Amino acid sequence: MSGAMHPQEIADSVTIYTAFGVGATLAAMVGMFAHVVGYDRDRAFYAAVLTVVGSLYVLFAVMAGGGPDLIPEIGFFGVFAALAAVGFRTSLWIVAAGLALHGAFDFVRHAFLAAPGAPEWWPAFCGSYDVVAALGMTTLLLDKRRRVERGIGR
Repeated sequence: MSGAMHPQEIADSVTIYTAFGVGATLAAMVGMFAHVVGYDRDRAFYAAVLTVVGSLYVLFAVMAGGGPDLIPEIGFFGVFAALAAVGFRTSLWIVAAGLALHGAFDFVRHAFLAAPGAPEWWPAFCGSYDVVAALGMTTLLLDKRRRVERGIGR
């Protein structure tokens, strides 16, 4: 047996790498668009993003027929929705951390929890989206802090 990859393995690898790239690029594009348009001036914007990304595995579980797989997905949704709500009410840094945490969750969840109904490439897409969104939000929060410290604006 040789160490060469089979065509399907190559296609699967390309799909995963594409999902990483598209997820990261899309997050950057959405973040820039939201900033230019002004959506991110509202405290609710990134909290809503975290709530939505936290709900998608519930959607996939429903698409797969629901059943017992739905219960842990609803539990994890509750964790991310709570982070979004607490962060919205107290500190947007919690929302940024929640986005980063959801990205990490996407990358490791397969080790302890199946994702029924989710496409195989979804964790790569969603994880890279979440991490880039968290980085973008962190950049905005740091910029705001610097502006306030310099007396430039809020």
